[in-house]
Order: sequence, then C-alpha cells, then structure tokens
Amino acid sequence: MLGAAGALAAPGVLRAQPAPIKLGILQPVTGALAQDGEYGRIGAELAIQELNATGGIKSIGGAQIQMVFGDARSNPEGGTAEVERMQAEGVVAIVGGFASPICLAASQAASRYDLPYIVDVGVADTIVTRGLRNTFRFSPGFGAITAAALDNLVKLNDGAGKPARTVVVVHEDGLFGSGMARLMASELPKRGFEILETISHPSPARDMSNIALRIRSLNPDLIIPSSYYSEFVLLSRTLQQRRIRPKGIYAILNGAASNFRFVREFPDAANLVMDVNHWADPRKPKTAELRRMVEAQNRFWLFNVPMNYSAVMLVADALERAGRADRNAVIEALAKTDGSFTRHIMPYGPTNFVNGQNQAGQAVNTQIQNNDVKVIFPTEFADARPIFPWPAG
Repeated sequence: MLGAAGALAAPGVLRAQPAPIKLGILQPVTGALAQDGEYGRIGAELAIQELNATGGIKSIGGAQIQMVFGDARSNPEGGTAEVERMQAEGVVAIVGGFASPICLAASQAASRYDLPYIVDVGVADTIVTRGLRNTFRFSPGFGAITAAALDNLVKLNDGAGKPARTVVVVHEDGLFGSGMARLMASELPKRGFEILETISHPSPARDMSNIALRIRSLNPDLIIPSSYYSEFVLLSRTLQQRRIRPKGIYAILNGAASNFRFVREFPDAANLVMDVNHWADPRKPKTAELRRMVEAQNRFWLFNVPMNYSAVMLVADALERAGRADRNAVIEALAKTDGSFTRHIMPYGPTNFVNGQNQAGQAVNTQIQNNDVKVIFPTEFADARPIFPWPAG
C-alpha cells in the first residue's frame, strides 16, 4: 500500500517517456558539394541539440528529436536513395538537399509517401511549382533572389554615378548556372547593361586561364559569376594573378563570394567581391551566438549553418502545433505557418507559405570588406556601405 501511495503522489515517475521523433537530415557530405553538405549538417545538429536541451517537442510530451542522417553524395540519385532509406526508418520529415537537382529529386521521392520535405537551399523555382503538397521552402527561390539582385545592382550603379555599363556573365553549365545566365541575358539589357559575352564552364573545373584571357580581351566593367565554391575561387584567383581588375565583381548565388573560408584563405582575391545570397540576420542575438559556437570548432561561418538551423526549427514549430508526429498533420501545420514562428535567424518577415514557398524569404547583398563579410543591402540592416566602383589598382 505504501508503494501505491508513493506512486500516486509522484505520477511523473510512471509517465512513459515519449518515443523519439526521427527527423531526416539529407546533405551531400561526399563528392563535389561536400563542404556545403558538412556545414548544412552542422546547422541541423545545432538546432536539434538546442531543441532537445530545451525540453524537446513539448506538445508531444517533451519528445526528443533523433537525427537520421543521409549522404546525398552530391547527386540526385544519391539523394533519392537516402529518401527511400529514411522512409523505411520512419522519419517524420526530411530537411536539406542543398543543390537544386538533389532537392528536386529527393522531394519528388518523398512525395510518394506524403513525407514532408523542407528545402534548405535549393533555389530552382520548379521545386515548388510542381504541386507537391509535401514540399516547403523557407528560403527565397531563384526568381525572388535574382529580382532583388537586379534591383540592387541598379541602385548600386546609379548611386555611384553609373560607372558600369558592360558585363561578362560567367556561369557553371548545370541547372543553376545556366538558368541564371538565361535570366541575365533577358533582364540586364532592360536595365541599361550590355552583355559582352556569356561564358560557361563545367563543374568541377580545373583551369580558368582561357576564361580569364577572354575576360581580359573583352574588358568589361562588371563580371557577374554564378558558380560553386571551387570554380569561383579558381576564377577569382586567376583574375588576380593575371591582374585583371574590373570595376566590380557582382556575384549572384555564388558558392564562394559570401564564404568565410574564401575570405580567410584567399583574402586578396576575395577583397571587395559582392554577392547576392542567403545570409543570417546580423541583428538577431542568436546569429552571433551560433557563429561563436561554429567558430569555436575552428570552422567557418557559412550560410548553410543558419539556413539548416532555421529549417529544423521550422519543423519543430510544425510538430508543436500538430501535437503529434504524424506526417500529414505536419504537412498541414507547415502550410499554416505564420508570423508566430520566430525561432529562426534569417532576415525574413512574417512567414507565409503559398504553394510551399515562403513569401517572406529574401536574399541579401554582401561585400567582402576588411576580411569580413558585410551586408550592404537591404539598407535597414546593412552593417556597411558598398565600395563601388573598385578603387584603381
């Protein structure tokens, strides 16, 4: 009887711990995109650690999040294979993918199981225009990013007295870069810029000498590159070594131009490069806290970290509101996400999903100044003024 009385007095002792909630994290940690994938995994891990340390999913009895990790191996086939494995392991949702081709294939595979898929980076707008009810992108897509990039380029050039008129576009020859090149060909002339030439290159690329020589002969005011990390580093270093100096390099969704690894390892080549890309909100205290945590591990602060941190927090918010680890309930909760979701560190307004796309997602303009990545647009939270055109020499 005493044992029974004691149990009644402390009902928490008998309360079963809820089963962990399995969350799939899909990143390319081998192959050409391994750096981005590794930092995406770091961002997801930091979010999961924070969620579990602060009580788990409270509406599901404090259930802890258990990561089920999958290596997309830098290709769509690898991503699809990992989705099938995660489906078999019973994950409630999947976050990640990084590259647009991986996100397209993986989200399509996940849709067969009504498995919620949250894109971390992939910018191809076809990801969210196929009518897949399971697919959500918290970050901005290609259309929104490039529209902002073009508007800001005009502001930048006008504000400096219109020093730039001619452009060379350099792009990787895949889905991402080729789409960017087509858009630039259509839109730049409408804004008063003349495209002297559009130059494509493979990914990976081993040598940029011929491209650099062609740029030298064309002598453009601006270079607009759309490439992954290794290719842009190679291009910018080749330009520097050959003393090819335009009035500016204005990158769009570039793999290196907003990357602290590039800044630290090749400061001279990186100096004054501008980019329009994903970036964390420097006004939020959590941004500085996460950056300190990442750099304390002797790692770089890359946009993949805050984007994946925020995407995992989005899933957690949906789970809280759903009240159960049910895929369809999570999909419905994700679709109804609103301004009450604030546990993220991106520079976005109130969340509002339309056909899976967050209408509040926006990119920012950065420029590498004094060995740091500074925000130059939007002006409401910029922490530096743009340096344009580049000083001679």
